[in-house]
Parts: sequence; C-alpha cells; structure tokens
Amino acid sequence: MKGFTPDTSPTEFEALFERFNGKKVLVIGDVMIDAYYWGKVDRISPEAPVPVVQIDERENRLGGAANVALNVMTMGAIPIICAVVGQDEKGLLFDELLEKRGFTSEGIYKSTDRVTTVKTRIISGGHHLLRVDEETTKELNQLEEQGFIQSCLNTIATNDIDVIIFEDYNKGVLTQRVIEEITKVATEKGIPTTVDPKKEHYFDYKGVTLFKPNFKELVEGVKVEVEKSDDAGILHAVSTMETALNNEISLVTLSERGVLIKKGDDVTLIPAHAREILDVSGAGDTVISVASLALSENCSVQTIAALANLAGGLVCEKVGVVPIDKSLLLAEAKKLLTK
Repeated sequence: MKGFTPDTSPTEFEALFERFNGKKVLVIGDVMIDAYYWGKVDRISPEAPVPVVQIDERENRLGGAANVALNVMTMGAIPIICAVVGQDEKGLLFDELLEKRGFTSEGIYKSTDRVTTVKTRIISGGHHLLRVDEETTKELNQLEEQGFIQSCLNTIATNDIDVIIFEDYNKGVLTQRVIEEITKVATEKGIPTTVDPKKEHYFDYKGVTLFKPNFKELVEGVKVEVEKSDDAGILHAVSTMETALNNEISLVTLSERGVLIKKGDDVTLIPAHAREILDVSGAGDTVISVASLALSENCSVQTIAALANLAGGLVCEKVGVVPIDKSLLLAEAKKLLTK
C-alpha cells in the first residue's frame, strides 16, 4: 500500500473544476427531508431528566440522495434525481424544496403506499441533541418497482448522462431489480456507475465502476472482524468484496485515517487532513459526489480519492448536512494536493 503523491498542478485543478460545469449526473436512491430545530437549553424538564429546548428557528433541507444532488450542483454539474416519495404533505414539501433549489422533478415517482422520509434534528449551541425519523423501509411493491424503473430508464434515454450515482439509505427504493436494470443499461451505454452502499443490497451492485463503503459497511458486508489500523486485514476485506462484486474501483472511507482507494493491484491510502470536526452528517454524500465527478473526468484513482477525502473533511467543519463549497474545495486542493 502506497501513500499519496501529488500528480496535479494548481492550473490543472482549475481546469478540472471548470470541466465539472455542465456535466449531467443521475442520482438514483433514497431521498429525504432533513428538518432542523435550532434553539437553546437553559433548564431541565420537571417531567423527566431531559433538557427543554426553546426553539428559535426551523429549517427544512433536501437530504439523502437529494443532498448528493446538492453537492453535485454546488460543484457546477447538473444533477437529475430519480427517487420515490409519498403522496403526502411531506411529499409536497419535498417538491417545494426541489423547485426552490432549481431541480427538475422529472425523475420523482410518487407512491400512495409510502411516506416521505423526514429526519428531524434538534440542535442547541452547536450540539446535536436528538433526531426523530419518520419513514418506511419496506421495499417497493411490484407495481411501484416497475414504474420507478421505467421512470429511471426514460430519464437516461432523454438525457446525456455522464455518470450515475446509486445512493442507498436502505429505505426500500433500491431493490435488487432496480439496481440490476439500471446497471445493465449503464454498462450498455458506457456510463460509469458509483455506489454509496448500505448492508441490505450490498452485493447486488455487481459490475459497477466505483464502490464506496465506509469501514463499518465494509467489515459488515464481507462479515470479517478487522481493526481499522490493520492495513492487511482491510485489504483482505476489500479483495473479498471485489471478488463478489467484480467492481473496477473500491473507495473505502476510514474516518480519522482518511480513505483507501484500490484499482487492481494499485492501492493508495490517503490520510485525513487535520480538521475541527463539528458534524459528520452528510460527509459520505459529499465524498461520493466529488468522487463521481472526478471519475467522469477520467482522473487518476489517487486524484479521485484525494479530492473526495478533502471534500468530506471540509463539510465536517459545518453543523448539519451541508453541500461542499466548490471555491473552498478548489483553494484547498491547490494548497494541499498539488505537486
């Protein structure tokens, strides 16, 4: 396993970031609303030993696969979301959030049998106190599955897609059949595919271009016990995973250790940069977004991993789920990743 050696100049990074502009990225997966209650705590409840939060501000943001799309958009590319939401009040709110951000809703499939996923976070003084989830995790029924697949295929047929991102939050949208049908079409059309996986359909993403588990997802997926400090053990787990998936590139996020990227026999470990970590929420969304754009530009695997690693660390300096700042990422890349 080798370390990262910069192979890109500042001007090359500038040109690369310019080429991200206008790229079409299809984001398929589980969308949600990230709701925030911001307030202050100055007493404990007399009813139970819990803090009383006096709410000062409320905010609703696009989350899950939609946050991946936001990261794609802030990098200058054009995201198209293919997802399923409920025909409910929160589904209407999701539509409003899409419109507010300037997204097309052409790939959004409405279900009468599901609720729109909402994750509500209560935050005080920069500290995350509580999260409340409203969701369904059952898989799409046969009718919904067929309708959603057709919606995805129509979107691919009518757009010149540069890369497809599967963003799996285990909410039941990315079924085995959905994954197989979309991957098959992407392969036929030569469209690279990337995956941010979860445990349920871990080994259904056969033949994708780039597979990005975090450390926990890696060890749970291949059912091995290995320490995060054990390089040989991690490599063995990745090789086991690749044997089952037959994917081209593996990108494993290792939190404080950084990221590992592997393509064939080429393995690189890129250390994390020193950061003041305030909130890791949404960091994985940023990593897969930036990695996918770099992949669509045929960047070296080292550059793909280094940029994604840098982007993931930057969003951890913010409270809440927020997309990457392109200008900040470029400035940091030119400072930290250039030869």
